[in-house]
Amino acid sequence: MTLHPSPGQINSARVLVVGDAMLDRYWYGAVDRISPEAPVPVVRVTRTEERMGAAANVAYNIVTLGAQASLLSVVGEDEASHRLEALVAQTGITPYFGRDAKLSTTVKLRVIGRQQQLLRLDFENTPENEVLASQSATFESLCPRHDAVLFSDYGKGGLAHIVPMIAQARAAGKVVLVDPKGSDYARYQNASVITPNRAELEQVIGPWSSEAELRAKTHQLRRSLNLDALLVTRSEEGMTLFDDQGELHVPTVAREVFDVTGAGDTVIATLAAMAAAGLSLREAVVIANRAGGIVVGKFGTATVSYDEIFAPA
Repeated sequence: MTLHPSPGQINSARVLVVGDAMLDRYWYGAVDRISPEAPVPVVRVTRTEERMGAAANVAYNIVTLGAQASLLSVVGEDEASHRLEALVAQTGITPYFGRDAKLSTTVKLRVIGRQQQLLRLDFENTPENEVLASQSATFESLCPRHDAVLFSDYGKGGLAHIVPMIAQARAAGKVVLVDPKGSDYARYQNASVITPNRAELEQVIGPWSSEAELRAKTHQLRRSLNLDALLVTRSEEGMTLFDDQGELHVPTVAREVFDVTGAGDTVIATLAAMAAAGLSLREAVVIANRAGGIVVGKFGTATVSYDEIFAPA
């Protein structure tokens, strides 16, 4: 049986999301011919859509659950940043955007024809140090006003100061969650929990040939980084939490899978909201697994509501 925190507990939970926010753009169109200029399809764009991506999507998942989310991120001084800010403002997320005139706000533009992605264009560069330093000062004032801090690392440079931020948050007694990127996990030292997927974990600890080997390698990594816990999301195999008590494996919730886009965002957002509401990580993992199972049944980067998670079976 899933623990059932009250709506009031969730409503008063406050999560500070820090990381790389981006704008997801979708151009949908008809593909009727091949270009005479090159052997590529011609897409006649009939509809466009914009959504919040990366750390902004994580924050959106938190507010959809009914909790409160603040978003601390660095964006450019460009059209995409203003579109992103407008989308964020509509959702009830409280934005704290540091603006860097030399930065291109990260945009992922996907061109979709005949129900499939034909092309993705990425617009991005790395933020300036001065803007990142000013974000650290903002973090210092925001941290005490939140119950949990979630670092959403997409490798775009917005978390250059993550080490002192984790130290500050832990010193203030906050639950610190990290969605990691890359193969250098040393920067995530002392966090409460990190949530790599299977492929991301393999990049760091190498392949494993048995559950026993996975267990040994993961606990060794957890101890070396001084983490309370490490949660491995394993798609169709569910997820496993490694902590001081050992392992807690939660099998996947069997349902039809339409789209795994953004499922990791939903899992860590739910974990953060539940931890901010006072649940232990072991209690929160069961609920996060249920949320992940619901969101893969939806198309595109989607979210899950409190009622969906706790609906009677």
